Amino acid sequence: MSTATHEETLGFQTEVKQLLKLMIHSLYSNREIFLRELISNGADACDKLRYAALDNDALYEGNSELRIEIEHDAEAGTVTVRDNGIGMSRDEVIQNLGTIARSGTAEFLQQLSGEQQKDAKLIGQFGVGFYSGFIVADEVTVRTRKAGSDQAEGVEWRSKGEGEFSVADIDYAAHGTEIVLHLKDDAQEFADDFRLRSLVRKYSDHIEVPVRLPKVETAKDDDGNEIEGSEVTTWETVNEATALWARPKGEISDDEYQAFYKHVAHDFSDPLTWSHNKVEGKLEYTSLLYVPGRAPFDLYERDGARGVKLYVQRVFIMDDAEQFLPLYLRFIKGVVDTKDLSLNVSRELLQQDPQVDKIKSALTKRGLDMLKKLAKDAEAYQSFWNTFGTVLKEGPAEDFANREKIAGLLRFATTHTDSATQDQSLADYVSRMKEGQEKIYYIVADSFKAAKSSPHLEIFRKKGIEVLLLSDRIDEWLMSHLSEFEGKAFVDVAKGELDLGEVENEEEKQAQEETAKAKEALVKRVQEALGEAVQEVKVTHRLTDSPACVVLPEHEMGFQMRRIMEAAGQTLPEVKPILELNPEHPLVGRLEGAEGEAFGDLAHILFDQAIIAEGGQLDDPAAYVKRLNTLLTA
Repeated sequence: MSTATHEETLGFQTEVKQLLKLMIHSLYSNREIFLRELISNGADACDKLRYAALDNDALYEGNSELRIEIEHDAEAGTVTVRDNGIGMSRDEVIQNLGTIARSGTAEFLQQLSGEQQKDAKLIGQFGVGFYSGFIVADEVTVRTRKAGSDQAEGVEWRSKGEGEFSVADIDYAAHGTEIVLHLKDDAQEFADDFRLRSLVRKYSDHIEVPVRLPKVETAKDDDGNEIEGSEVTTWETVNEATALWARPKGEISDDEYQAFYKHVAHDFSDPLTWSHNKVEGKLEYTSLLYVPGRAPFDLYERDGARGVKLYVQRVFIMDDAEQFLPLYLRFIKGVVDTKDLSLNVSRELLQQDPQVDKIKSALTKRGLDMLKKLAKDAEAYQSFWNTFGTVLKEGPAEDFANREKIAGLLRFATTHTDSATQDQSLADYVSRMKEGQEKIYYIVADSFKAAKSSPHLEIFRKKGIEVLLLSDRIDEWLMSHLSEFEGKAFVDVAKGELDLGEVENEEEKQAQEETAKAKEALVKRVQEALGEAVQEVKVTHRLTDSPACVVLPEHEMGFQMRRIMEAAGQTLPEVKPILELNPEHPLVGRLEGAEGEAFGDLAHILFDQAIIAEGGQLDDPAAYVKRLNTLLTA
């Protein structure tokens, strides 16, 4: 190796500096995961070279036996992890090792609390890959060369993790990457052969690329004594080195499945559940899908990484192949290995391949079945729902064919529990429906408290009819694509005419009609007083405690969706609400007896209060306050 040339010192990206400082000074409870992360990165590099060499086997440079090697030097206090994978160019070294090339980094840093133990755990969950080396090392040296490049194009990267790193050009004979960890004084335990072997078996046994460690063998004489000077060092493969998904399910332990998930997802925590299947026949593929226990920080990033690892006949093709699962199942991680695609397939070809659509359809059903099975464990499913529920709610709009299946997996807050926890299924709701009830009722509001306290619920609470309380931003959009469940139509209680069906008897309906007739004069006066502000005024039987409420036409966009659209800059046509009055309320009785300007003021106050109760905003708050003050001082 020649002397380093073209050496320059560069500063880390701000996020990396913060992350390194936090890792280096945190009380990391599980330091040994650094080896898992570095082996995973090496395996990915080998996979990428194998794929690139499909078109150009000269990239192997006569060395096609891909492997990862681990050495240690107890005297020097170093651990070296090297692979003969794809390697990196100088620009790639600066990009990959000087920045965190992943969306969600800012969100991650915002969640840090300043408490070392909590933050250390969070770091592990974030999956920091290469940077985990600094947990055990006070200096890291990386030597690498891109496969297919000239020997003189090697690169050496050095850093002590203190805010800057140096990069220099070197001669490097082998393609691939070598990482040398200069261990901290309190991490010398890792410069031990037995310790390293046990960690490889614990965390990386499932990796298909052989992970090798040196083994010293000494010749012995006839009496069994070691012959001095006869030591020979050989490389011994420590891991299983077979594709885990290709092995029979009966031979794989839960610990192995969980370890493989951590490799695939670069996650620190265990998955909630998984599904391993081999399909044969016209379509042949093997899938191993996982539901994570926690959400990645880029779950809602438009450009966030999503999808499964794609292999064709055990040859790695691409990470994050998003074509095999719909967007609403983007949280699912795993592997798909198929024989029905060509080895040189690209992202563009994937979008045009009919086999991909068939596999996507099958994997979608597999994913939904996996969630249905998980739902039998109420505690585990609640954990899933709290993490990924709003993502699953995108399903009915995106996947019409599986709409009923998705609906069965949804969970809601309802008036049955009056709790903000979304833990009630639609099947639970249907099983509790009142005799004669034919519809599933729901209300949408900006918050759970607003939904729970809405005047629209008064008649439902009186009759003991359950209502779904929806307050997520996506809920109104969800309900616009979810028309029925098990033959029961969904009805928004804040829109259109209220029809409780056979829950109300004929006597009640007749009494309502008589009341409406008796209040025709009042309704006409209020309509004239409010003028163009309302579409219509009528008496209602949906209220028991409130004097009035506003209702939208049946097929009109709801208040919550209108506010979201307007906040996004959309211009929407004006919609005039319907004002409904409670004829039994004292304030309505007072309104009926008022005359002149007092009548107009009180009518406007009732209308404005009804809008406020819906979480709406008044066009003229000052006028409302003035009218209310006049009424209070009269």
